[in-house]
Amino acid sequence: MTPDIQHSSATIRPASFQDLGAIETLLTENSLPLDGVREALPSFLVAEADGRIVGVVGMEYCGAYGLLRSTAVDAAWRNRGIARRLIEQIVADAESRGTRALYLLTTTAEQYFPSFGFQATAREAVPEDIRATGEFRSACPESATVMCCSLSAA
Repeated sequence: MTPDIQHSSATIRPASFQDLGAIETLLTENSLPLDGVREALPSFLVAEADGRIVGVVGMEYCGAYGLLRSTAVDAAWRNRGIARRLIEQIVADAESRGTRALYLLTTTAEQYFPSFGFQATAREAVPEDIRATGEFRSACPESATVMCCSLSAA
């Protein structure tokens, strides 16, 4: 018998090393890169429901900037606001740390992220610390849209 996810809610919490396998599976199922996930795991959040990971979002901090990455929700849990809750929480966490701006790369969600304050930007406008990440250098294609969100903590 499968749980009734219509009436279950997911809890947002920091990721732990024990979550790595489930996170990697979720990212792979959503065709997202695994490069750098293990190293950035302390800055990831997960959504957990019924004892399993149903959503994830990550932040890779690079100096005064952050690279928002690895946003995925299990197909059975989509359209329940989980991605929005994850992104809002991780952006708030970055802002509370004094992060100046966030960047992301996407090939599928350029219409989704403006609702969080992200705007398309040129690859050349991205700080070197962000451009040096594995995700930026090689894991995401050159055709990916680059987006930036300045934070009020700046």
